Amino acid sequence: MADLVPCPHICSFSGHLQGLSSPQVWVVWVTLFPFRLSYVTVSLLLAVTGPLSPASTFPPSSTPSRGRAMPGLLGRGRGPGASAHFTPFSVGQFRISRLSARKGTGSPQHRTMANKNVKQQVVNGIRDKVLTLDTMNQSVKNVEYAVRGPILLRAMELERELQQGVKKPFTEIIRANIGDAQAMGQKPITFTRQVLALCQYPDLLNSPAFPEDAKKRAKRILQACEGHSTGSYSNSAGIHTIREDAARYIEHRDGGIASDPENIFLSTGASSAIMAVLSLLVSGKGKNRTGVMIPIPQYPLYSATLAEFDAVQINYYLDEEHHWALDVAELQEALDQAKVHCQPRVLCVINPGNPTGQVLSRENIEAVIRFAYEEHLFLMADEVYQDNIYAEGSQFHSFKKVLMEMGPPYAQQLELASFHSCSKGYMGECGFRGGYTEVVNMDPAVKQQMLKLLSVRLCPPVPGQIVMDIVTNPPRPGEPSYEQFQQEKKAVLGDLAEKARLTEKILNKQPGIHCNPVQGAMYSFPRIELPAKALQRAKELGQSADMFFCMQLLEETGICVVPGSGFGQKDGTYHFRMTILPPVEKLKILVEKLSQFYAKFTQEYS
Repeated sequence: MADLVPCPHICSFSGHLQGLSSPQVWVVWVTLFPFRLSYVTVSLLLAVTGPLSPASTFPPSSTPSRGRAMPGLLGRGRGPGASAHFTPFSVGQFRISRLSARKGTGSPQHRTMANKNVKQQVVNGIRDKVLTLDTMNQSVKNVEYAVRGPILLRAMELERELQQGVKKPFTEIIRANIGDAQAMGQKPITFTRQVLALCQYPDLLNSPAFPEDAKKRAKRILQACEGHSTGSYSNSAGIHTIREDAARYIEHRDGGIASDPENIFLSTGASSAIMAVLSLLVSGKGKNRTGVMIPIPQYPLYSATLAEFDAVQINYYLDEEHHWALDVAELQEALDQAKVHCQPRVLCVINPGNPTGQVLSRENIEAVIRFAYEEHLFLMADEVYQDNIYAEGSQFHSFKKVLMEMGPPYAQQLELASFHSCSKGYMGECGFRGGYTEVVNMDPAVKQQMLKLLSVRLCPPVPGQIVMDIVTNPPRPGEPSYEQFQQEKKAVLGDLAEKARLTEKILNKQPGIHCNPVQGAMYSFPRIELPAKALQRAKELGQSADMFFCMQLLEETGICVVPGSGFGQKDGTYHFRMTILPPVEKLKILVEKLSQFYAKFTQEYS
């Protein structure tokens, strides 16, 4: 076997390593010599994979200096003059060789080449990155999130150019790409911010500037916090008092149907709860991989999460010709086709819809529940827009309420997780990242596993939990803040309803654009007809046709919307999603400019 290479900083420890296993060698060297990382990395790599021959070491006289690459490589073994056989393996673009256990064989030329590569790398201080596009988790590379994709990145570049004085055919970027209400000018609800301020800075509890009901809420929340401080960790499932408030809120919303706070998990927005539940459901390989049914168009969180978890995405298409209706026959067809290559286990429904804005009827929800029960699917109901209902005759029905009212066997057996958030509705508190999920009929053992999973992440942000408490425990009639709270809430929702009608009306005036009624949520998802020359130009640029349209819209008008391809759409159709959140006057200008641009664009490419 090969000799150890003398090195002033390590030779005194070499004798202690002779009897250690490869993992132990790693621990000793990484612990004792982190300041010699470039040297230790190569040394340990070879130490773990086998002993070194004399030909693959550097002269003992080479003395390392601090901050420079260290010549000399550490081998394991004894006995001068021992030779060995090399088996090559690759690390990135750097090929080194691994010694086998056999002696007296091997190619000197091969050893010399490997030694030259090692020496070149160490001397020049150059080595491959551990984390590269080739070595990283490949599932992450498959993740796409159109809402914050290339369009937004270009919009941010244009904003910087405008700030630098670069002349553009517009004076500002209008971001209609994301449902961030307060970024679009919506004012926070006063009571929410009062309670939050009192919790964050309790000295304000002595101030006469705050109403008594806000102080009462704040004191109750602080009493439930560890150390009576919002700066402490909470229970991993969330502050229990707030979970109790969420349970009472759900009971009130659903007409008295019981809700157990032990079935409620507070979360970092609804998104983290959705990802947590999906992480429990996804398993298997090959044809046994979990299949998850999602609507198309869909909110890209779902496709992105499924890509990250390496699950199978099962698309079911909403019916655009009937106001984006959810057709159970379409669910059945999609499920039957998917069974060939995966194990369908989950059905996701977004109600009200994002990006499509439809609101499901009670009859539709009942049909979906029957389908999920008959096909033995776990049902996930994304209900974060439950307060955002605008169309006359539309009404929000929670999946849990309908499920419980359907009675046995559905109410006792169908597994359901529903989600809510403080980011949408009338609140618009996106930045605080508050949300919850309520699970129904979940196996108690699995619920414990979910709690364990959440425990790894410690807890949701406490300020977000506080905001979620105000959502679920708002001012009551007779309390000092009730009237103002109701006025502000109604003003926000009334304004959104007006903007939903305005968007539909203006867009549908333009030939070639078709916009379904925005029954709920915060978005319109118009279909656009694009001329053949535009399709060809997009193909030449390597872009989807609607991405090409949206990018040109941004460059010429400063309007930032998201191409429909980022949400999914039927082949041969093209859409974009835009929020209805900008102030009424700005939204009117935005929609009219967009319509004018569309007319110019189609004429140019006709």
